[in-house]
Amino acid sequence: MKKAIKWILIVFCLLAAIAATVFFTAGKKYYITRVVKYNTGGIAYIYIKPQDNAESVARKIESIAGERAREAFMIFARHNNFNAKKRSGKYAINNGETMKDIYYRIVSNTQTPVKLTVPSTRTIQQAVGEISKQLMLDSLELSKYTTNQAYFGTLGYTKETLHSFFIPETYEVYWDIAPDALMTRLANERRNFWNKERMAKAEALGMTPEQVATLASIVDEETNNKGEMPTVAGLYINRLKKGMLLQADPTVKFAIGDLTRKRILKEDLETESPYNTYKHKGLPPGPIRIPTKQAIESVLNYEKHNYLYMCAKEDLSGTHNFSSNLSEHNANARRYHQALNKLKIKK
Repeated sequence: MKKAIKWILIVFCLLAAIAATVFFTAGKKYYITRVVKYNTGGIAYIYIKPQDNAESVARKIESIAGERAREAFMIFARHNNFNAKKRSGKYAINNGETMKDIYYRIVSNTQTPVKLTVPSTRTIQQAVGEISKQLMLDSLELSKYTTNQAYFGTLGYTKETLHSFFIPETYEVYWDIAPDALMTRLANERRNFWNKERMAKAEALGMTPEQVATLASIVDEETNNKGEMPTVAGLYINRLKKGMLLQADPTVKFAIGDLTRKRILKEDLETESPYNTYKHKGLPPGPIRIPTKQAIESVLNYEKHNYLYMCAKEDLSGTHNFSSNLSEHNANARRYHQALNKLKIKK
């Protein structure tokens, strides 16, 4: 009898110990997943890629909120089969949140948008590179769209006019946006930019949006001074109205394949190219770069004056002397060339 009681007590103690362990373990799990508010020192973000699994995501969370947060995330991940429902994207981890808040934000795909800045660059390839750096996108993935003439032909662009597709601006998108979705978004943003008011101004100039972008790209290359842009735009519009050659040096630089050139040589002016506005009247076939919004607005709201000529100032400040007659322009040009010669700038 005593032996039986002894065994009963032993079994009871074992069961109590097991129950206490289970209770303690369950309590700990509940505590670190639903009660503990994790300190991140402020709002923080994690970036989850498609190849990430529960363990790699947990390590990212640990780097922000500590080891206990990693343990809490893995509890949810194991019980909810995270690897079958993981989501890529940028996710916020706010100071003072529980792991339940954090975990279900991720699996519900409640992302925080990123601010994507579309740059004004000289080449589309450069723009693709800059855009891709800001997103989960690989630049090669996006290039498949920007180099596919059949694709951008469906958007209404040619190889020559594709630069005008991009409107440099900052947009909110999701970090894991797909390349086709990004192109659709940029197309929508361009349509929004060319509203009725801007379209009316373009029509008043006798230009399409692509032609406005073409002239704006020349303005961008002519001056970095925003205050000068409407003046430069007005000068070229005066030339177009008079049927004069634009004689824009940046188009010659584009024709010879070097927009970084400081000086145009006489032989450069003989380059045979539809972009050489010293040889061909009117606008070139398309923009010579992705134009800035400032330059586009400067064309649409150009300054009305009688200038027909411009020359960089001899102080090499990046601004220009404007003139309405050739003799005054030639005097300005001589001073500028003398300044280049003094500095031994030959190209």
